[in-house]
Amino acid sequence: MISPRERHFVDRQRVGHLATADASAMPHVVPVCFSLADDVVYITIDGKPKQDRGRPLKRLRNISDNPQVAIVFDRYDEDWRRLAWVMLHGRAEILTAGIEHDRAQSLLRSRYRQLDAMQIEKLPVIAIHIERVASWGALAP
Repeated sequence: MISPRERHFVDRQRVGHLATADASAMPHVVPVCFSLADDVVYITIDGKPKQDRGRPLKRLRNISDNPQVAIVFDRYDEDWRRLAWVMLHGRAEILTAGIEHDRAQSLLRSRYRQLDAMQIEKLPVIAIHIERVASWGALAP
């Protein structure tokens, strides 16, 4: 589904922009750390205090209401010949335990050393199963 050229571009990025929408289609976009394995993007919910009065994060509430999401990885450069982006569309699910959850947490820890200092083992992971890919620009390094 995702070409080797697009995968290489995504693998070089450190942040993606996750777009979710609630049941009434109100969009919500946040920057996220991620890991790409096969045709699934994993995003952990880290240990930062982001919850609003004990409610789940907006992105988790949106996914529960509407699992269709998109994530964009982009590169901006003052030399506009180097501009590029990859957009992945897919169906998200929230993993709270199990083999895939634990594997995702391990992949994310290996990519972001900052997670080693956080207790993320019991926190949810968003798994985005890629259904469609779009890209544009100078994807090569």
